[in-house]
Amino acid sequence: MMCQSNTLQGPDLHTGKWLQFPQLALRRRLGQLSCMSRPALKLRSWPLTILYYLLPFGALKPLTRVGWRPMSRVALYKSVPTRLLSRAWGRLNQVELPTWLRKPVYSLYIWTFGVNMKEAAVEDLHHYRNLSEFFRRKLKPQARPVCGVHSVISPSDGKILNFGQVKNCEVEQVKGVTYSLESFLGPRVSTEELHFSQTPPGNSFQQQLVTKEGNELYHCVIYLAPGDYHCFHSPTDWTVSHRRHFPGSLMSVNPGVARWIKELFCHNERVVLTGDWKHGFFSLTAVGATNVGSIRIYFDQDLHTNSPSYSKGSYNDFSFISNNNKEGIPMRKGEHLGEFNLGSTIVLIFEAPKDFKFNLKAGQKIRFGEALGSL
Repeated sequence: MMCQSNTLQGPDLHTGKWLQFPQLALRRRLGQLSCMSRPALKLRSWPLTILYYLLPFGALKPLTRVGWRPMSRVALYKSVPTRLLSRAWGRLNQVELPTWLRKPVYSLYIWTFGVNMKEAAVEDLHHYRNLSEFFRRKLKPQARPVCGVHSVISPSDGKILNFGQVKNCEVEQVKGVTYSLESFLGPRVSTEELHFSQTPPGNSFQQQLVTKEGNELYHCVIYLAPGDYHCFHSPTDWTVSHRRHFPGSLMSVNPGVARWIKELFCHNERVVLTGDWKHGFFSLTAVGATNVGSIRIYFDQDLHTNSPSYSKGSYNDFSFISNNNKEGIPMRKGEHLGEFNLGSTIVLIFEAPKDFKFNLKAGQKIRFGEALGSL
């Protein structure tokens, strides 16, 4: 009996060691990975993480039992070099296409994204030498009549993601997903630049932006799809006194991604224009996105976006008020203001009396010149 017992235990012990061997080897290998620098670790983890999410039937799930953890989908997406890809896309857009190739290339884009070329100032596709010129095409003057009755109009074509009053110093990028107002706009610009009265320092950031008693702070988020008209215009009569440029990521601002990544608009590169209108504080922010590293403001020749390197969390300020210009840049409602190279997002944050009403529905399509709201 004893011999039989020893004979049975031998194979079991041997089998246990055989099963444990790859786990020990994997643990040893994963231990080596954990000693790597963070960039190197990300690089080495990428292939496994991608396979982990793509392969069916949880093929790589056994790895999690020996200590390996896949990067989250959000972390994986954030680690994609979107700025580099966007610069490469920008270079590609500048390449002049042979005349014979222009019509088939642009026709494919028109079909894919539903572009209405009947509105374009120049309908002949052979006129556009490269993709960049095609993206930034101008419209016929009568294609977008500017509403003269309402005080605030849409600065661009697009889709209304969200709108309403700013509450608790937070703004909704899409329904149910918020971001910090101060993180988005950055520290408050000096009152001297904005011609505002001094506010008590103890007030919240939101309260500091409201300059007139009885007013509220409002916001509106407009998403520009790749097929939309890519220029944006002044949404009202106002004066631009300050520009703040936040270098940052260039992640997609598609509504699906905006629901997925918290404070997406605070991570992405953006250009914040601030100033005042007849009711107080007014700001327009152009948010960059993947393949939209180039944000152009027509009156700001010093602005350069999507630089090869930047410091995370940094920003650059520029004042349009000087000894020669003490008022800033006056903008008329509907006047050309800037452009994107593909699609992106415009965020308006402004002060208005309590009886200001939006004439919108979340998710609706809107065109430049149509009313956003009025008193």
